[in-house]
Amino acid sequence: MALDPLLLLELIGLGVMSGFLAGLLGIGGGMVMVPFLTIIMSTRGSPPDLAVKMAIATSMATIVFTSIASVRAHHRRGAVRWDIVRSLAPGIVLGSLISSLGLFVLLKGSYLAIFFGLFVGFSATQMFLDKKPKPSRQMPQAGGQWLAGGVIGLLSGLVGAGGGFISVPFMAWCNVAMHNAVATSAALGFPIALANATGYVFAGMSAQDLPAGSFGYIWLPALAVIAGCSVFVAPVGARIAHRLPVKQLKRIFASVLYLLASYMLWKGVSSL
Repeated sequence: MALDPLLLLELIGLGVMSGFLAGLLGIGGGMVMVPFLTIIMSTRGSPPDLAVKMAIATSMATIVFTSIASVRAHHRRGAVRWDIVRSLAPGIVLGSLISSLGLFVLLKGSYLAIFFGLFVGFSATQMFLDKKPKPSRQMPQAGGQWLAGGVIGLLSGLVGAGGGFISVPFMAWCNVAMHNAVATSAALGFPIALANATGYVFAGMSAQDLPAGSFGYIWLPALAVIAGCSVFVAPVGARIAHRLPVKQLKRIFASVLYLLASYMLWKGVSSL
């Protein structure tokens, strides 16, 4: 699978778009990368099942780099709740490894695509409805945060996203201010991405029909181009995020997720 000029342009565009959304919405860019990488790999000859799995794994690997650029921009504005990051991270790492080393290998790519679409659609609905949490609700105690982190890491590993589609609504539900939730989600993207990407490498070592330039399930040419572009654009999205009203930010988040959930549902069902 040669890196022809058209492919290079497609990956550059995807890197710019995903980096901007990573900074703007704290979603790590995975919600955008997975559907588009699935299209790119499918049109270049990868079997449908493998295309979905490699898109998920490559997307997650790029988030390792994107999250660093995004969180630096949010941290400079004092928006990251590092106390929440420290509390959720242990569970996130454990859940991520269970997902990437176990469930990801066992499930067919079509089922992963359907799960992606359903879960992201649910998350979008919760965000779009802008349900108000009870004023007294707070983040759970240490055990509850470990459990929440485990769920975030597990589900993120199945869909190749930085966890923002779960962690942002969860923190908002616990009365964490929306801008803080987006910024903290960007910080959580790093342990999620690093743990899952490591698992995808080991899980894909024995996979068949991998394209040239693969490292386990991660496609290195796409990783290099997308990460190289997104790290420069993510801080721009982060700056804009701090200028938008909370309700508008939630609606943008939900609209993006609806579009991508629809495509992945179609992809999963059509390849059964």
